[in-house]
Amino acid sequence: MFSSFFSTAPPTDPQAPNFHPVSSKLKPTELFGELKPKDTELLCTSSGFVTETQIFYITTPDGKSIMCQLIHSSVGVWYPTIQFTCKIYDSKTQKSTWKSIHVTNFTSAPPGLDRRSCKADEFSFTYKSKSDSEYPESYIVQANPAPDVQIFLEVTRPASVSGWKVGSGDEGGYSQFGPDPSNPEGYVVHRFWPLIKASGHVVLSGKATPVEGQGMFVHAIQGMRPNLVAASWNFGNFQSPELGGVSAIQMEFTTIDAYGMKGAGSGGVTVNVGSLVVGNKLVAVTAETKYPGETNNADAPVKSRVAHLSPVLDAETGYQKPCELLFEWAGPSLLADRPGTYKASIKADVGDVAQPKGLIEKVDVLAEIPKVLKMAVNYVAGTKPYIYQWMNPAKLAINEPGSDVPVEANGYMYIEATFIS
Repeated sequence: MFSSFFSTAPPTDPQAPNFHPVSSKLKPTELFGELKPKDTELLCTSSGFVTETQIFYITTPDGKSIMCQLIHSSVGVWYPTIQFTCKIYDSKTQKSTWKSIHVTNFTSAPPGLDRRSCKADEFSFTYKSKSDSEYPESYIVQANPAPDVQIFLEVTRPASVSGWKVGSGDEGGYSQFGPDPSNPEGYVVHRFWPLIKASGHVVLSGKATPVEGQGMFVHAIQGMRPNLVAASWNFGNFQSPELGGVSAIQMEFTTIDAYGMKGAGSGGVTVNVGSLVVGNKLVAVTAETKYPGETNNADAPVKSRVAHLSPVLDAETGYQKPCELLFEWAGPSLLADRPGTYKASIKADVGDVAQPKGLIEKVDVLAEIPKVLKMAVNYVAGTKPYIYQWMNPAKLAINEPGSDVPVEANGYMYIEATFIS
């Protein structure tokens, strides 16, 4: 399966769909797919063009953010490149610490552990299971990416907040590229723990700081060259300890022109998946597909979308950056005692180019990815991908089933907007 990453054979019908989004395959009541143990096992393939990542995002009540990420990149004829990256950010002081290193002696399934765990000389993710516990799954995250940075975190998943993918079974979570979804040219898949509890500490330049907070975990795989997957990405992660524990997350990508519902040239299809946690319970999984030329239906019973508002040209990057971003969720309740639809929304103000609000960094992607990956991707001249990263205080408005009066949760919103082409 997924063996034809580099196939260029056209479909028999040039107007046949050559993109099959996960967000359009399922009925609203079929969106939630519970994770199985193998869903969070590391693939760590060394064949084809596959980029795999596992990321922990932690937010503290006083506005600090800790991100720890494994990136395993296979580029076909070369040996895989394995990176560990971390970013520690304080929204109050606006101080950011960023480390990205190539690791040594990497292995998945270390002795005595399965492929949900991995380690290298510079870091380790150690998975633990405690069935029938209030926190049935956990990771110990340890990292020493530089002499002046050490991280130790225990992250746990509450039993009331299931991990999820869009759709159940082995095909759950997958969007396939190419005319034949049973033998695709490539794929994208995401699996989430939408709310995790975290405790531990970070050490920066010899000073230890305790960490207590909540966040999310994602395991994602791109089974093709990243410049062929999408023209843009959006990511939103809202976390709040209010109302017993609230999380609202979204992951969105828009295909390049080559992949669409009427073959090559019909691309620009937007796939968005997300979820809502309210009261420390997973209450809804959301998904939406938007095709080129479509307008948003404000009254849609199921939606998962982000809109860039008041865009302005950023001369540094050459892209139209938003001054505000609107995130919206709507989906069937997963709670047996609360039938109906859960809805939520956030409008995030990130400022203009001259006066940004909560801007952590504008990441020059080509400056960060390994040289061998740049060579394999072979970006066309003039293309310069950038990731905007913001973190700000935010307020999530939640409409529970049967209620027209929203309840609000105050927390912090971490946002990424990625421009590729």
